[in-house]
Amino acid sequence: MTAPLILALTTEASLERAEALARALLERRLAACVALTPIRSLYHWQGRIEDGQEVQLLIKTQPERLEQLGKAVRELHSYDTPEWIHWAAEAAPNYGDWLRQSCAAGPGLSPGGPPPAPGETPGDGGPAG
Repeated sequence: MTAPLILALTTEASLERAEALARALLERRLAACVALTPIRSLYHWQGRIEDGQEVQLLIKTQPERLEQLGKAVRELHSYDTPEWIHWAAEAAPNYGDWLRQSCAAGPGLSPGGPPPAPGETPGDGGPAG
């Protein structure tokens, strides 16, 4: 048996901006994990081929959070036309449980509340992002 999840991609112009966006999405509990990867992008923009360094964000969330996540990315992103690509995926049941818990509101919190306590973070023995 597997658990549904959503994978979404966007890019930011720098590591600093990518980290800020990732933290904002995590603090709002719109994502369970955001993986940051430096990349080189070649793309068409305003009639020219651009060549630049960016940071790709691979965002993992619940299907129920996709609409809110997309809205937050468009609101917080530094680009006028941010990359926004998403697709459905399946995860192992244990990972799916962790993802749901990570995106859910904590006790007494509404969705978008503060992040979990340090003892509850993936780096403290939880699943790898």
